[in-house]
Amino acid sequence: MGHVGQQIERAVVIGASGGIGAALVRGLVARDAEEVFAASRTRPESLPEGVEWLPLDLDDEANIAGAAQAVGKPLDCVIVASGVLSLPDGTGPERSYRQVEADAMARVFHLNTIGPALIAKHFLPLLPRDRRAVFAALSARVGSISDNGIGGWHSYRASKAALNMLMRNYAIELGRAHRQAICVALHPGTVDTALSEPFQANLPDGQLTPPDQAAGNLLDVIDGLTPDDSGYLFDWAGARVGF
Repeated sequence: MGHVGQQIERAVVIGASGGIGAALVRGLVARDAEEVFAASRTRPESLPEGVEWLPLDLDDEANIAGAAQAVGKPLDCVIVASGVLSLPDGTGPERSYRQVEADAMARVFHLNTIGPALIAKHFLPLLPRDRRAVFAALSARVGSISDNGIGGWHSYRASKAALNMLMRNYAIELGRAHRQAICVALHPGTVDTALSEPFQANLPDGQLTPPDQAAGNLLDVIDGLTPDDSGYLFDWAGARVGF
């Protein structure tokens, strides 16, 4: 982590109807971003004044392409805050290989890996080449292969590990022609949102972070990133997590 980057003027948050996504939108506005787009499949219940809702459906690549076209360039920051741990029907995360089901695993991979890959496909071209710009996707420490000591949560872990690899790949590709671009995966910690709610009961005191605090932590990390940090996974405190 290096010096603080320049002011974010135009930003997009994908997954803005979720707990962390909504908090990131609020955080960017509080930090005086000039133009913030809140992208989600359904319109968030409330949006800060001046924020524009951007309809975006991860199941429809043409829709993703249209959303990117609607935003236009340049963008200083794109944050992918979408993702699932459990599916809406309650499936997952698997505690044993015996619980792995093809359809459920495919859906988790689509939402956690393929969706962000398609977002990158259409939004990375909006990053300016003449200055620093950041593409960040929310990942998870449990997606680290080297940091995995207890196993389980197979689809979620594997989908986040794949997302981490994509961020490394895109960082390398971007860096060839866009030397100031930064592409990273971010671990927000355990945040008090609907995603983590079923798993909060056994958490130690102080380990559950309110969404606005988590968003502030992540934006602080983004502010401190330099091109040398591109391609890595960082936690909410700015520490690099091994893949």
